[in-house]
Amino acid sequence: MSTSGVSSKLLVSLGIGVGVTAVSGASYLYYKYWKQDVIPEEWQRVGTLEMLEFFPMKSCASLKLPEGTELSCDVLGLRYQGCRDRALMLVDIDNVMITARGYPKMVLIASKLVTPTKLEFNAPGMETLELDFKKLVDEAPGVDIHTSVFGANLDAMLCGEKFDKWFSRYILGQDSGVKLVYHPYQNPVKPIDKDMVKEPHIKKSDTGAFADATSYMLMNLSSIDDLNKRLPRPVKPIQFRGGFYLKMDNGEAYAEDAYDWIKIGNEAVFRKVAPCRRCILPNINPETGERDPENNPLKTLKTYRCFENKPSPVLGIHLGLRQPGKVKRGDVIYIGVKK
Repeated sequence: MSTSGVSSKLLVSLGIGVGVTAVSGASYLYYKYWKQDVIPEEWQRVGTLEMLEFFPMKSCASLKLPEGTELSCDVLGLRYQGCRDRALMLVDIDNVMITARGYPKMVLIASKLVTPTKLEFNAPGMETLELDFKKLVDEAPGVDIHTSVFGANLDAMLCGEKFDKWFSRYILGQDSGVKLVYHPYQNPVKPIDKDMVKEPHIKKSDTGAFADATSYMLMNLSSIDDLNKRLPRPVKPIQFRGGFYLKMDNGEAYAEDAYDWIKIGNEAVFRKVAPCRRCILPNINPETGERDPENNPLKTLKTYRCFENKPSPVLGIHLGLRQPGKVKRGDVIYIGVKK
């Protein structure tokens, strides 16, 4: 026995124990932070991309796209030529985000890309408004404001008085009170949504421009079909404002809940990072700009799609891009095969 009263045998034993613990800890970290985020080598087809929606401005109508249009998937979200998904947003006089939750007729603001960089906006009773992204940075006032998207703080660039006046007139019926802002950055700068920070696979690079939570969302049309069977008035898939709408080969509703990895077409690969918890926005009819008088579909969703003692029902999944690529309507959608 040594002078310290600890046998050499015990010291060896302790050394082995510490070594095993260290190796076990390293293995756990390897599995959690590396192995789980490795893109699968094998894929299984589950359906096709039936609908592909793209929203240049938050809470407004989707962009009208020619048939067969390919969209690029990059770190900020979907991109078509010089236009990005949800790179434009409206704020009020205090720089607080404005959405269709408070101003339902925003869903009637339509957009069309007339050149690779020029966007046209139209709304009921309004003249056409043009916005050229190529000129925007040069002609804008060059002033950034502090704003936020559901508590996630970020800066945004003011677009200019002529845009503010147009949107103010449509939304408020006056010449001021609403301002148009632009996301001028090439990468996401918005922090992870406070309700999603504990999700194990989400990254800051998944937060996009002015999207609520992430750059990408996938909806299962079979899940929406099942919901519609429970509703007095069926809803349109566009009311859920997803980018990708999956038509299942087998028609299985809610299969997306169990997905981990998704590939669309031959290139773009995504990781499921969180379920999509629903607010009141799907209650707004995209053709009339009116709220459902019975608060559906949210009211019905709450009767069977609430989990983990959370009040917001789940429909659809948030995705994080893990491999850039191009997608188009009709592409095959695959899920990663677990080994």
